[in-house]
Amino acid sequence: MRFALFVERRARRGEASAGSTQSVCKVLVSVLESVSVANVGDSQSSLLQQGTTRLFATAAAPLSIPISCARGFWFLQIGEPVKEAAAMVCWALRTVGLARVHLARKASGVCRGHEHQPLGPRPAAPGAPGSAVELLGKSYPQDDYSNLTRKVLSKVGRNLHNQPQHPLWLLKERVKQHFYAQYPGRAGTPLFSVYDDLSPVVTTWQNFDSLLIPADHPSRKKGDNYFLNATHMLRAHTSAHQWDLLRAGLDAFLVVGDVYRRDQIDAQHYPVFHQLEAVRLFSRHQLFAGIKDGENLQLFEQSSRSAHKQETHTLEATKLVEFDLKQTLTRLMTHIFGDGLDVRWVDCYFPFTHPSFEMEINFHGEWLEVLGCGVMEQQLVNSAGAQDRIGWAFGLGLERLAMILYDIPDIRLFWSQDERFLKQFHVQDINQKVTFQPLSKYPAVINDISFWLPRENYTENDFYDLVRTIGGDLVEKVDLIDKFEHPKTHRTSHCYRITYRHMERTLSQREVGGIHQAVQEAAVRQLGVEGRF
Repeated sequence: MRFALFVERRARRGEASAGSTQSVCKVLVSVLESVSVANVGDSQSSLLQQGTTRLFATAAAPLSIPISCARGFWFLQIGEPVKEAAAMVCWALRTVGLARVHLARKASGVCRGHEHQPLGPRPAAPGAPGSAVELLGKSYPQDDYSNLTRKVLSKVGRNLHNQPQHPLWLLKERVKQHFYAQYPGRAGTPLFSVYDDLSPVVTTWQNFDSLLIPADHPSRKKGDNYFLNATHMLRAHTSAHQWDLLRAGLDAFLVVGDVYRRDQIDAQHYPVFHQLEAVRLFSRHQLFAGIKDGENLQLFEQSSRSAHKQETHTLEATKLVEFDLKQTLTRLMTHIFGDGLDVRWVDCYFPFTHPSFEMEINFHGEWLEVLGCGVMEQQLVNSAGAQDRIGWAFGLGLERLAMILYDIPDIRLFWSQDERFLKQFHVQDINQKVTFQPLSKYPAVINDISFWLPRENYTENDFYDLVRTIGGDLVEKVDLIDKFEHPKTHRTSHCYRITYRHMERTLSQREVGGIHQAVQEAAVRQLGVEGRF
């Protein structure tokens, strides 16, 4: 294809800038104009016409289009507003078998000077012999566990928490500032060290086993995580780095990073979000310093586990660690939300802490859960080589906190490159109060899809991932609105309602129709469902 050859030339010369948008569009248009009308149906022809018109007319923020051809994939930049137009063109071409064009955002972040590399050749189907995923300069062979989508891969390296003036960066910096000011170490240096550029690729041992997560725990399910293969994955929580940092001899640190989970689609959930984790360990001297008769108190004993303590901890040590943890977090939330904040603690369960708590705050008259925390399991601490210490840990979601603090209604906005959103957070002082002013809310386009489930190997998260991959951030939410079991065949049918809404303009039913049809076709082809459409 002429377009593929053009891409190859551009890629070899390193020309991948927004300035080449018009040239790229013209070449694509010339390819499209060569398509025989006799080979294109009415609906595809209409989409091609709309798409080419829009492609010619627009140029803005960077996007990447990988172009499939005999020699592989190449990336070059085009404008953000052409995404939906290009999607229509791609769908029409794919439908008539003339080309296979897949959209993917290019990871634009830089991780401590290491520029994120393009995704490279499209990997073969999971488990295919010799297939591999190229990510952050490394190659990971695929197997039956591999379930990463291109949409998720395109987010790796974006590092929103490290982009100055981004709302997640603002919140991270506020937390850092608080810990630096409140907890000085020796010689006035900060007690807590901060790690915000650790690779999101971890081993399954780091993500699960190091944290004492049982082999049969639901959080290990393939349907809930993104696996590169059976031994490597994208971290599901920043706790995956806890053991390594403890093993390195650290006893007070913060970890901030992007985490990845397969989940439902709505305004509160996204497959990529950001966590902030903190750990602090205490020696016997540190914990009991200033306590009356503290020299006679011990950290450890051999007793029985109860709801209030672990079998290896004394009650005195547990209560002091718990008190320090809750006091630390109350100060942090007061720093973020202001004085007079009502707080309450709810007992809960985590495999890596005991006792464990969820912290809730009363904000604008509503109780909201903001983080999880607890006294670290001593088995975890011992295995990392800190047998003489006891400690606490907590983890919070930056998006969740930012949505509450800044009144941001939709989690997709954090990935927006719309200046109307980003400029609201360009402040001189990171502690300056910011209240998000909503962008114009454009009308939704709603389409339903129903199908018979295959006999086995179907999970709802597989369908949600498929919808995200094809519909991208045009999909606002997906609701399972009906389940039906046939009385004779005992087959199960699901009906989902997909809400499409663009953050920056009005969508037409015709435009959404092409995307929705692509979802239907992909569901049949990839998930093995039987369509009822």
